[in-house]
Amino acid sequence: MAEALPDTRRLLTKPQNLNDAYGPPSNFLEIDVGTPQTMGVGRQRYTTYEVRIKTNLPIFKLKESSVRRRYSDFEWLRNELERESKVVVPPLPGKALFRQLPFRGDDGIFDDSFIEERRQGLEQFINKVAGHPLAQNERCLHMFLQEEIIDKNYTPAKVKHAQTV
Repeated sequence: MAEALPDTRRLLTKPQNLNDAYGPPSNFLEIDVGTPQTMGVGRQRYTTYEVRIKTNLPIFKLKESSVRRRYSDFEWLRNELERESKVVVPPLPGKALFRQLPFRGDDGIFDDSFIEERRQGLEQFINKVAGHPLAQNERCLHMFLQEEIIDKNYTPAKVKHAQTV
C-alpha cells in the first residue's frame, strides 16, 4: 500500500507589481499622541496632547485630523466605550496620585519625564482602541478623534460608513 505523501506544490500567487509593493497600504489607521502643552496656573493647571490621525478607512469622515485632548478626555472616552460597546477596553496609564502630593522635589504630574511616559501610554491606549473594528463604529470614538470639542451630552450611536461628498 502506497504511503500518502504531503502535497508540497506551491500555491499559485499573483506576482506583486511595484504599485502593490510601494503604493499606499490598502487600509491604514495611524494615530500619534504628541506635542504636550501644560496650561493654566496652580490648581487650574493641566496638560493637553495633540491627537493626530491619518487614515483611509471609509468609516472615518476626515482622512486627516488633529485635536487637543487632556487626560480627562481619554478617561471620558474609556468610560463611554465601556458603557456603550461590547469592546474590552484596555486600561489607561495610571492617575499618578502620588505625583500630585505637595512638597515633592520635582514638578509632579507636570514633570517632563512623567508627561512623556503618560503620552506614550495614551498613544498605546488610543491605538488599541481605534484599531478595534467594533470600537470604530462608536460615535464617541469619532468625536474624540475628529471633533474639536467633545459634546459630552451626545446621544451614543453607531457610525455608518462616512459618506463621500
